[in-house]
Amino acid sequence: MVNTGVIAGFPLIEYGWQFFAFGIPAIIFAGISKGGFGSGAAFVSGAILALVVPPGAALGIVLPLLMLIDAATLRPYWKQWDTPSAKGMIIGAVPGVALAALVYSLVNADVFRVLIGVMCLLFVAFQMSKRMGLLKVRRLPFKRRYAWTAGLVACFTSFVSHAGGPPSAIFMLSQGLNKLTYQATSVITFWAINWLKFVPYFFLGIFTLDTFKGAVLLAPFALIGAWLGVKAHKIVPERAFFGLTYVVLAITGVRLIWIALT
Repeated sequence: MVNTGVIAGFPLIEYGWQFFAFGIPAIIFAGISKGGFGSGAAFVSGAILALVVPPGAALGIVLPLLMLIDAATLRPYWKQWDTPSAKGMIIGAVPGVALAALVYSLVNADVFRVLIGVMCLLFVAFQMSKRMGLLKVRRLPFKRRYAWTAGLVACFTSFVSHAGGPPSAIFMLSQGLNKLTYQATSVITFWAINWLKFVPYFFLGIFTLDTFKGAVLLAPFALIGAWLGVKAHKIVPERAFFGLTYVVLAITGVRLIWIALT
């Protein structure tokens, strides 16, 4: 991949073989995650793209694709969500996006590489601890302040790295939602969160004609991933899907932190 200039604070990108080699599987994987497994691992797409393009460009390329996946997966899960949980998290997301926009405007690309890398590793640690019984999310009664807090944190981490899945997962698991309701609540919540992110992304210069080109090139693969995710929701064991996710995210997280620090 060759940089050909600079715009909006990061280099222009020549969309060569490296972009497609990393981007296609990453976006398909994100579509499968958002379409069938609660969005938790969807941020792997941005993390992987950040290995071959600047983090800001990766965010700008991936957000329209996540929004496309949201649109494609709303209908299969329409009105299957838990309304109080979704509404509470969306309300909490409003101050979360404002805080994240402020932070983004103050830090440089390497800070975001570290943040994305750390979030990758924390996600793996969270999921592994849960699987091994070291971390148990107990059932809690619904309280609006819990939903607001989950929405604020989820929106913040979603803004800086598209990693809003883990904070929202902790809250939704505590509500004891079944598999279908959990998935539908995740879909509608992140549909709203991604729209909240759209305007500040534009004014911060994260969206450019260059990143839009990248999003258009990968759009068909986002739809393929979304379709596969909806189908996989009923037939693929969640353990198998996340087992692969843990490996990919751990390697990606370590690599991003290494790039930033060196």
